[in-house]
Amino acid sequence: MLNLQQVDKTWTLFLDRDGVINDEKLGEYVLHWNYFIFSKGVLQVFKKLSDAFGRIIIVTNQRGVSKGLMSQEALDTIHFEMQREVEIVGGRIDKIYFSTDANNDSPYRKPNPGMAHLAVADFPDIDFSKSIMVGNKPSDMLFGRNAGMSTVFVATTNPGEPFPHADVDLRFDSLAHFAEAL
Repeated sequence: MLNLQQVDKTWTLFLDRDGVINDEKLGEYVLHWNYFIFSKGVLQVFKKLSDAFGRIIIVTNQRGVSKGLMSQEALDTIHFEMQREVEIVGGRIDKIYFSTDANNDSPYRKPNPGMAHLAVADFPDIDFSKSIMVGNKPSDMLFGRNAGMSTVFVATTNPGEPFPHADVDLRFDSLAHFAEAL
């Protein structure tokens, strides 16, 4: 069982984006930076998360690009501005990985662990047994399990998901509540 008291700088935090860091519009995409709204309390906890974890990695499926609903440039701008806002409050995001693949069979689209393997290629010190995936969907939890990570479900957009669940180690109402438990 995941013990948050064991978390130190040797641990890596993997975060989903939509519904975890920012408000998710169900059935819609965050197409531009001006559509991006940090979820309540999230921006303020990034410093605490940055102090607790050695690495913070974002892993996000962004099929809106392959569907032609948004440009790669718009996605890059969202990520640049999100990272900048986090740095302004004293936090950090070490790298953002995203899959724009439309095909669910893509090795890089969650729940497949391709983005986790890209992170290890860039940061060889990442140890999946000392990594936590925080997400708001079953596919996020399965991504974590597929990579050998601990998992934390945040019930921001899917509060009816069953818990306890084999793919979920801990459950919180939000990323801010998870950070408070550290």
